[in-house]
Amino acid sequence: MLDMEREAVLTDRDLGQIVRLVYDRSGITLHEGKRSLVTARLQKRLRVHGFGTFTDYLKHVEGDASGGELVELLDAIATNHTYFFREEQHFALLGSRVVPEWRARAAAGEPMRVWSAACSTGEEPYTLAMTLRDLAPAPEFTIVASDLSTKALRAAKAATYKVQGVESLPRETLRAHFERGMGAQAGLVRVAAHVRKHVTFRNLNLLEIGDLRERYDVVFCRNVMIYFDKHIQQRVVSMLERHIAPGGYLFISHAESLNGISHGLKWVAPAVYQRVAK
Repeated sequence: MLDMEREAVLTDRDLGQIVRLVYDRSGITLHEGKRSLVTARLQKRLRVHGFGTFTDYLKHVEGDASGGELVELLDAIATNHTYFFREEQHFALLGSRVVPEWRARAAAGEPMRVWSAACSTGEEPYTLAMTLRDLAPAPEFTIVASDLSTKALRAAKAATYKVQGVESLPRETLRAHFERGMGAQAGLVRVAAHVRKHVTFRNLNLLEIGDLRERYDVVFCRNVMIYFDKHIQQRVVSMLERHIAPGGYLFISHAESLNGISHGLKWVAPAVYQRVAK
């Protein structure tokens, strides 16, 4: 059993096994500099099960036929840092270019289809919904928000955030789209129901998607490919491209690049690409 006074030591062999598990399942590349991060984040899982070594814990992960503990391991490793209106010029471009073009080619009554492909704790898809609702006239739209992390998705569905996380937003945005917590919920805000209703959440692994049987007018996949090597980046970009409707857009983060990646998308702005309509 685990000595609660001592942390388990992560051996080179254990780290190597974790690196392979994480890469094979999520595409995330961990390196030697992540040793302390891996150790700190997985200690809790060892304590939950009472294991004294990472070796024993990894045997448990591999022996768990349900795959549940592997999901817990990935949840612990994944970085889910994000915030509302991150890289805000992307949201401005939605209103100035993307929506007008979509209106020009969309059939009457057809909703705009949006996919937030690595939605983390929900700030991105809710920002998309707020942005689209605020356009005049606002388009009809649906947003699918997906993530590998079940922990992040639970937070996203709850749509509840600390006040500090929204203090920098304009007052009109706060008044229009957030509800301030009272009593026991003081210090928290919740995304308003009229925003939440546009967003549905799915637990999806970008490496395992074949065909979602849907084509999207806008795909946001930001701040996830920075964790992938070129091989995994190529797989993910090819998959995303298949899911973009003709004339549709792919948004990546400004910290990412499609240089060296084979694709048929046209560069239109920093970190923004378009699938040319045929």
